[in-house]
Amino acid sequence: MAKSVEEARHSYAEELRFTARVGSRAVIEAFAAVPRESFFGPGPWRVLSPMAMAEYWTTEDADPRHLYHDVLIAIDEERRLNNGQPSLWARMYDQLELRHGRHVVHVGAGTGYYSAILAEIVGRAGRVTAIEIDPVLAARASENLAAAWPQATVVAADGFAFRPDRPADTIVVNAGVTHFSSAWLDTLAAENGRLLVPLTNAERWGCFLLITRQAGDPDRYSARFVGRVGIIPCAGGRDPAAEERLNAALAQAKGDFTAIRSLRRPPDEPDHTCWLTGDGWWLSTAPAPKSPASQ
Repeated sequence: MAKSVEEARHSYAEELRFTARVGSRAVIEAFAAVPRESFFGPGPWRVLSPMAMAEYWTTEDADPRHLYHDVLIAIDEERRLNNGQPSLWARMYDQLELRHGRHVVHVGAGTGYYSAILAEIVGRAGRVTAIEIDPVLAARASENLAAAWPQATVVAADGFAFRPDRPADTIVVNAGVTHFSSAWLDTLAAENGRLLVPLTNAERWGCFLLITRQAGDPDRYSARFVGRVGIIPCAGGRDPAAEERLNAALAQAKGDFTAIRSLRRPPDEPDHTCWLTGDGWWLSTAPAPKSPASQ
């Protein structure tokens, strides 16, 4: 390895621009700025390749440059809890069109690496509320983020039920759910608040949806498929009955989730366009209708 750690980090970020097809310079600059090695303790590290997810392997030594590849790093191997694949999250963050000064709620912060990426993107004028249900991981994330990213605050809580003290411009959910949290939908900012969430089955596979609260019409939400995903389950975000309904919807979709166009809430009632229904919401294959006030 002839490059310095900093050079390796910049090359890694530039490679993500191609592999994840990222258009936002802010996203690439954030990946180039955040030292990944600061979030996992001393090496060698246990690693998973996206090309061979069945078995971990160990880096040959503790050189931090080993971490600047598009691989997953073990946080807790026994639970198969990992720091996720960089290209996946680079691609997802690019879809969010995050800007300086915005408030992001990050559900499932782990040890804080991707919370730091988000904090870099929104800048010192922004705010990241990082939620982690595991108190040990939350403490690690808080320690990892405290010095370099004061705009990030870590809360040890159930991210499925947590309600921040101010509206969220963006909510990023880092674990798979069978249904939507009313707390997430209620606390999205009225002007284009966005929720990025993975709907997944018991085998951890499913789809990422991007839900957007409509500007000028906060009771209406557009929805669109933004990618397939395999991801750990969200504590508090899984329910047997909801999982059964989701499995049926996923089977019927046959891998094509592009038909999803909107999320509806009462007083709208499920109709023939319903793709999936839950408690107080349903996904539709039709665009979000205009409110009576805007017609």
